[in-house]
Amino acid sequence: SSGINAEWPLRPGDIKVTDTRDQVLFSKDKSDKGKFAFTLDDYDMFSICFYAKRNTEFGGRGPPAQDLNVKLTVKRGIEAKSYNELAKAEKLKPMELELQKLEDLAQAIVSDFAYMKSREKLMRDTNESTNSRVLWFSVFSMGVLMGLALWQVFYLKRFFKAKKLIE
Repeated sequence: SSGINAEWPLRPGDIKVTDTRDQVLFSKDKSDKGKFAFTLDDYDMFSICFYAKRNTEFGGRGPPAQDLNVKLTVKRGIEAKSYNELAKAEKLKPMELELQKLEDLAQAIVSDFAYMKSREKLMRDTNESTNSRVLWFSVFSMGVLMGLALWQVFYLKRFFKAKKLIE
């Protein structure tokens, strides 16, 4: 799961969060700050778009929009989880809450290691494939060079015989 905390001053704006398949994960109109969370089923990139509208007091021809400063805090994984709300909802004691935090942290570490292991396997396979291709390219290059050298020797021998410089 991912959590985002965003706020921007003065005028309200719209916010929209989409993934790479253009599915809207979150959308809110006319807000000046907010906190929201969403869960992704798979590892994916997402885009966060802020829209600040122009002042339309002058018939749609208002002054240009000023720069907008946005403070954005993005949290993911266990840091996005609200343990205070979890403690209230499940009526957990402080020790149980700490145990829940430690369990979630251990699960996050295990999943990170599994992800790193899969990435390491993918990178090792890529490295071995590249090494194999370099080896075969080198063998092919040596064969081509040997062939050109033999052709050059026979061509020059025939050339010098034609010019009667050698017998």
